[in-house]
Amino acid sequence: MLSRVANSIYWMSRYIERADNVARFVSVNLHLMLDSDVGQEQQWQPLVNTSGDHKDFAKRFPSPTQENVIFFLAFDEDNPNSILSCLKAARENARRVREIITSSMWQQINEYYLFVRDNGANADAIESLNRYFLQVRRGASTFMGLTDSTMIRGEAYHFYQLGRMLERADKTSRILDVKYFILLRSVTEVGTPIDHIQWGAVLRSASAFEMYRKECGRISPFRVVDFLLFNHQFPRAVRYCLDRARESLYAISKTPDGQVQNDVERALGSLCSDLTYTRAENVVEAGLHEYLDNLQNRLNDIGSEVHQTFFARKAPMAARREHYRAGSENDSVFSTASAAGESEQRQS
Repeated sequence: MLSRVANSIYWMSRYIERADNVARFVSVNLHLMLDSDVGQEQQWQPLVNTSGDHKDFAKRFPSPTQENVIFFLAFDEDNPNSILSCLKAARENARRVREIITSSMWQQINEYYLFVRDNGANADAIESLNRYFLQVRRGASTFMGLTDSTMIRGEAYHFYQLGRMLERADKTSRILDVKYFILLRSVTEVGTPIDHIQWGAVLRSASAFEMYRKECGRISPFRVVDFLLFNHQFPRAVRYCLDRARESLYAISKTPDGQVQNDVERALGSLCSDLTYTRAENVVEAGLHEYLDNLQNRLNDIGSEVHQTFFARKAPMAARREHYRAGSENDSVFSTASAAGESEQRQS
């Protein structure tokens, strides 16, 4: 497969997954407002911080009100990580590979983008916003379902799956990180009813509430962390996502089981092994935010390795190492691929 075709399929899936997860971020905050007693800036500024776009936001908006943050994260065409921008980029990538994807996929992504573009301005009240973001999430789910049911399991599908699973793992970690930035304002709230409501909202934002209750019973921080990070059966758990990403990676590279042929296999395999043997209790006791920050940096590195291995022209090893370091220091934490890889996507 041509690298430009694989690149477009990979980024198409990442942008669709990213739009879906931004909608989840905003939705959980809208629901939490009903049970929150803090001011708007306290409620919405951490959401921008968690997205990693706080510097860009601060340059263009005077204050982090609900209206400003929702516009920035959902409808702002000047924000490359907004829902509208992500779907515009996903649609453009799909257009480039129409001969590879199915007609059902193209029709859905085209209708999905037009819905988001034409209906966002009409969502004013919180009820309308909740319905709007629910439709955004359903649009992404419809596209994913059509892809899974109509696309042959060849190289193109595995690049789609690789991008989708890496993006989902990163965003699940950020949904969990929302608890640190937004919800846990005081240690006096730990173990209280409001604390349980907030952890429940985190689970719902990952579509995990019902499965969690069936698997784990009552809500507790240790169990929620364990379920969203280390569960090997739930489709949005970080470990599950990275296991599936690793399967697709090996399907692409045709590397025999038990062997490693490139740096991306080495980095992803190491992270999968760590997730298999890490305990949630140790993570929470050592610092949940610190663990998640390290996890996201490692996902950044894996994204950079994917770009270098499959999409970029081969550079001398010294230059590649410097590129990896630059990618891990990228300010936009919404991008788990290298800065160069995403810049190429936006310009092409």
